[in-house]
Amino acid sequence: MSVLIAFLSLAIEAKLGYPDRLFAAIGHPVTWIGRLISCLDGTLNRATDSDRMRRLCGVAALVAIVGVPAVVAYVLERLLLLNALGFFVVVALGTTLLAQKSLAEHVEAVATALDTGGLKAGREAVSRIVGRDPEQLDRAAVSRAAIESLAENFSDGVVAPAFWMAAGGLAGGAAYKAANTADSMIGHRTPKHEAFGWAAARFDDLVNLPASRLTALLIVAAAAILPGMDAGAAWRAVWRDAKKHRSPNAGWPEAAMAGALGIALAGPRSYGGVMGDYAYMGEGGRREVTAADIRRALRLFWMADVLLMAALGALGIMLVI
Repeated sequence: MSVLIAFLSLAIEAKLGYPDRLFAAIGHPVTWIGRLISCLDGTLNRATDSDRMRRLCGVAALVAIVGVPAVVAYVLERLLLLNALGFFVVVALGTTLLAQKSLAEHVEAVATALDTGGLKAGREAVSRIVGRDPEQLDRAAVSRAAIESLAENFSDGVVAPAFWMAAGGLAGGAAYKAANTADSMIGHRTPKHEAFGWAAARFDDLVNLPASRLTALLIVAAAAILPGMDAGAAWRAVWRDAKKHRSPNAGWPEAAMAGALGIALAGPRSYGGVMGDYAYMGEGGRREVTAADIRRALRLFWMADVLLMAALGALGIMLVI
């Protein structure tokens, strides 16, 4: 049943997304989780405590951050599944844990901005989806940043929540989403969060391990289907370059995407005015990446997404039968 819920949630969210009016009226589960994280951060993360104490408080905070949404989701699912109509309500709730439509729209907006408004518009559009300094980016760097965001967020915004929803129902998806949100808010190596956010960052690395590998495989498979894509290069890039990435997970989808498109992703970039020496994913002769490559990446993303849905749908039917 959980696998079918994940499949239907993916199919519906890909088409409908999360309505703007609903967001304006009640917010979104991620914003609710974000309020909980902010409250715990403000209450438990005290600058006067030792690093050891702040780590322990961070562990306690993570238990609450993951546990509260998981328990609420579990109770809701058990109550709703008491009747047939409740199944479809659970599916609707599952769509809120996914981000296919909004991800594609934000990435497409970068390509459109570059084509119609030039570099300034492209920088503004890409600043909405990446954390690096937009003023340091030329057109190629803006395009690379958009594709990297697409690859990484396909893993942690689509494949990972679908995977954990299929494995653990609505509770599994909610727990994952909470862990991922915690990492994005407090899992940073800053004086404020180096100790307190340690548990959130490590836990997020752990729960993303299976999805990042699965995402790379989906991209390779999609590249084998689509004309103009190179599945062999994608496979080689994954095995050669993924381990070079600073993240134990982000390198897998980024390397697969780079190889499939015949471009180089990642590499040196600036955060907060500080240039970081990041390894390249893929080769591509270091050619200039363009808005056309962003659109090629989106085609690859949607094909990989369809393959994910097909796999979950087939598995769900087999398990029910």
